[in-house]
Amino acid sequence: MNYETLYAFMGATAALAITPGPDNIYVLMQSLVNGKKHGIATMAGLMTGCIVHTTLLAFGVSAIIKQSDSLFLGIKVLGAIYLSYLAFQVYKSDSSVVLSGDTVPQKGIWYLFRQGFIMNVLNPKVTIFFLAFFPAFLFSDEISNVIQFYVLGGLFIAVSSLVFGGIALLSGSISVYLKDNTRAGWYLKWLQIIVFLGIAVYLLISDK
Repeated sequence: MNYETLYAFMGATAALAITPGPDNIYVLMQSLVNGKKHGIATMAGLMTGCIVHTTLLAFGVSAIIKQSDSLFLGIKVLGAIYLSYLAFQVYKSDSSVVLSGDTVPQKGIWYLFRQGFIMNVLNPKVTIFFLAFFPAFLFSDEISNVIQFYVLGGLFIAVSSLVFGGIALLSGSISVYLKDNTRAGWYLKWLQIIVFLGIAVYLLISDK
């Protein structure tokens, strides 16, 4: 088992979870408007949805790996292209982080959990991202690929939950910091670009 690969995966996951995106901004706004418990409920729904995407990835890609080396290579190349595209999209985007609670209605904890789960499960971009991200970090020649994908999915959920949970609990301080430090968005933007491109390169050079 290659623990360095797992550490690299956890580091990349943490970096992506920290950088502003639809999910963590949504958790932040729910925490600011409805309270920290509601932000954590939203986070729990989003992370539970990741189990569905992990399952689709584990059984679908594992079957492809067994069938054909060339097909798996094709998945890695397409994954690298997609990650490079995401980096380009981030590059074109505005680096400012806009926080406005005016359009965030108050909702119950269970409702927010369900909404977070449904948002995640029905978002095809999450499946595509998992497909692009995970194959580079298979970490063992002895453990079955299905189990490896589930381990990676579990680590992804655990690390993202810690980051998103921290965002929910520190929502007030984070919002003040982002409003007072206009350069923060710029730094986080380039962190995201570097991580996307780094994973794309790693995906291309990694072995099966």
